[in-house]
Amino acid sequence: MTTQAEQPTKFAALLACATIIIGSVLGLAGIDLVLPSVPEFPEVFGTTIARSQLVLAAFVAGSTFGFLLFGSLGSYVGRRKLFIGSLFFYGILSVAGAYAPNIETLIANRLLQGAAASGSAVLAPGLIRELFGELGAIRAVSAMGSIESLVPGLAPIAGAWLHTQYGWKTSFLLTGILVFAICLFVIVRPKLLPSIGTKKNRNNGSYMKLLKNTTYLRYALSHALVLGGLLTFVFAAPAVIKETMGGSIDDFIYMQMVGVATFILFANLSGNFVKRFGIEVVITLGTYISFLGTLALLAYAYFGQNNPDHLKYIFWILNSGLGLRGGTGFVRALSAAKEDDDRASALIILSVTSLASIATALFAPFIKVGLTALTGTTCLIVLPAVLLIAFIKPLQDKPE
Repeated sequence: MTTQAEQPTKFAALLACATIIIGSVLGLAGIDLVLPSVPEFPEVFGTTIARSQLVLAAFVAGSTFGFLLFGSLGSYVGRRKLFIGSLFFYGILSVAGAYAPNIETLIANRLLQGAAASGSAVLAPGLIRELFGELGAIRAVSAMGSIESLVPGLAPIAGAWLHTQYGWKTSFLLTGILVFAICLFVIVRPKLLPSIGTKKNRNNGSYMKLLKNTTYLRYALSHALVLGGLLTFVFAAPAVIKETMGGSIDDFIYMQMVGVATFILFANLSGNFVKRFGIEVVITLGTYISFLGTLALLAYAYFGQNNPDHLKYIFWILNSGLGLRGGTGFVRALSAAKEDDDRASALIILSVTSLASIATALFAPFIKVGLTALTGTTCLIVLPAVLLIAFIKPLQDKPE
């Protein structure tokens, strides 16, 4: 962590934090901005819709590789250089994507683009931790989570407008321009981001050590399970609502709007709760509330009226629990990782995306079973998070 003498001014820290968050958000938007253009790719490139979908799959595959790559590189290369370097290449690849001559080139480009985009997501939490104390980092990471939660909802809308008004290339070009603007801003203000060089103990960290660190797993896996369970529910909910509840996409949108608003509210209140009740109380309470939310959904699936409009009155419970413990648990996991922030962050993000993807694929054949199957699956995913928090000892802070 940064010493008191090296601590930036409040304004400088907030400006650096905003820069880091914007860089991370631009990386996350790599799928959602392009999403509305994908149905047009068969006509644009003279290909099939199945091959066009690989444009999305390639980005996800590249991101998976990038999480592990940047998690390791953070121990060898200064985080500031690596953060800007990853954004710079992401910008180049974004612009290059707009000029892809065929679908095969675009797919290859998206593979590399996904890998480059993952750098900002992996490095952002560690950079933010260097700007603030633990409570400040919790608030900043929670705020970052709040902003990032809006990306899946707003980015496709922006992408659809850009596609309609200016064509499919615009999303790629605009992403590149915005990323280059962030890079230029940091070049003009080279001391904006915390200067973190290679670690003297760089050979002491590894993914295997993290996987053997039960204290780290207490926070990292419980976070991944709660968020992964929520994402599994969200990914499958549109199909379940339409196929088995007689609803429409509007029912899903209303449910999501309430869920995201609740998440943002509790994420931004979590720092105040930590200050008043302590970190472990907030993480434990958030985990239990999340599981309570899954039980409430399951109870409605069994005893309710199977009305999709009712979901928004229950779904918020799960979101409030995640909002309460999300940023707090993430920062606590980094603390438990013993200065191996980048690998720790990479494993958490990779666990979330992998869990949600695998659970969604496994649930797909059971969509026709309806809400009962979906809520039961969500309960089974979140339950281990409760057990991790209940039975593994928390991190013991060193006395001041």
